[in-house]
Amino acid sequence: MLVHLGWHPLSRAPPFEQGATCSGWKRSVQGSCPMAPQYAPSLRSRLAPLLLFLQIGFVVIFAFCIEIESNIKADGTTFSSFYPEFQDVNAMVILGFGFLCTFLVRYGYSATGFNLLVAVMAIQWAIILRGMESWYYRGKIRVDLRSLVVAEMCTASALISIGAVLGKTNPVHLVLIGLLEVSGFVLNEWLLQVLLKVPTENSIMLLHVFGAFFGLTLTWILFREGSLQPFEKEKFDRQTGLFSMLGSLFLWMFWPSFNSVLVDNDFPWRKLGAVCSTYLALAVSAVTASAMSMLSSPRGKLNPIRMQSCILAGGVAVGVSMSAVRQPWEAMTIGFTAAVVSTAGSQCLKTHMLLAFECHDTCAVLSTHGLPGLLGWLAHLLLQIKACDDHTTAIRFAVFHICTLLLTIAVSLSMAVLTGFLLKWNLWRPPQDKKCFDDQAFWEPRLSLPSTPA
Repeated sequence: MLVHLGWHPLSRAPPFEQGATCSGWKRSVQGSCPMAPQYAPSLRSRLAPLLLFLQIGFVVIFAFCIEIESNIKADGTTFSSFYPEFQDVNAMVILGFGFLCTFLVRYGYSATGFNLLVAVMAIQWAIILRGMESWYYRGKIRVDLRSLVVAEMCTASALISIGAVLGKTNPVHLVLIGLLEVSGFVLNEWLLQVLLKVPTENSIMLLHVFGAFFGLTLTWILFREGSLQPFEKEKFDRQTGLFSMLGSLFLWMFWPSFNSVLVDNDFPWRKLGAVCSTYLALAVSAVTASAMSMLSSPRGKLNPIRMQSCILAGGVAVGVSMSAVRQPWEAMTIGFTAAVVSTAGSQCLKTHMLLAFECHDTCAVLSTHGLPGLLGWLAHLLLQIKACDDHTTAIRFAVFHICTLLLTIAVSLSMAVLTGFLLKWNLWRPPQDKKCFDDQAFWEPRLSLPSTPA
């Protein structure tokens, strides 16, 4: 009860001992003090019913419409060869993205906990949406490891977008963002395959571009007037930076599997090429990001917050252009350029986007995923034109490739606008400015162990 009256259990003394702004603790409790602190509204009546309703609905759908795929090879080679890649992608989605956003001093629990919550909800929803065609023709949605991996990659797009609004939303917002963005991403994938005949792996690897533009549009719509000034609790220190760097290392280690997991196993040389190209691009981008970080620093020192995002730029860019990369030097060049562009973007764009467009990008998703993704799209275009034998084929591919990007951005912006205006309703109880970037608004202030009998 004292927590709701203005006293935190971890504070040294009750408010009447710390010097209240009104005469007497009783008056401040009764509301006579105009400076009484405001606390984040409880989400018990919003979040819990929403989660229970969605999860029960998913269970019912899975019970009647979904079954495990039984048509696998008798020797189990498909399962044994695909399961390690599934583990890698799963570690990226849960551990990599979860720890990557823990750089905020007072938002570590929320960054990891809400990442897991959104991921598991969005994965279930993605399995259902991507299986609608199978359900229409066969009456059942069949689930295997590949469908789980694809669902996790669809979810990764939503986790990228959430980085742009991290700390300024509540978990109800985040769950809605995850479900609506996965819906838009699956729709975009279907449109690309039906209208432009884009292969599945190429359409899914546009998740970086889709997620970055979705997140930027969303944070622009949800912009707070106080965001022009730094948030009081939007800070980081060495300890939180270390956990965030751990997330970057998880992503860096498993990114070759992320880029190669959708390559057909019937063409092992293509899968080997995807793994090698991604690793080389990541290695080059790590070295280049370190050098650029020192060059852009006034004191000539490494900036860990900028480095941990820029070292991944090579993996993002080469993933988008994977089907066109043939030689190691091409992948290394893409990784080098992506690191330069990402470092320059993280140095300048975040502040300029805030001042010029009122777009507060918490995790700099534009420079981490957006710009490298666009660079990878451009590299794919140039490399594919270079490999064409005649001008007619090159022009035709260029037109289709440009239409692919425009359609992806159009669907991303449309779904982001729809989601943004939905989230602006006060029904969802957005956090107050003073409670942004603070775990205390959603988590218990301290954990108490159960008492043991003497």
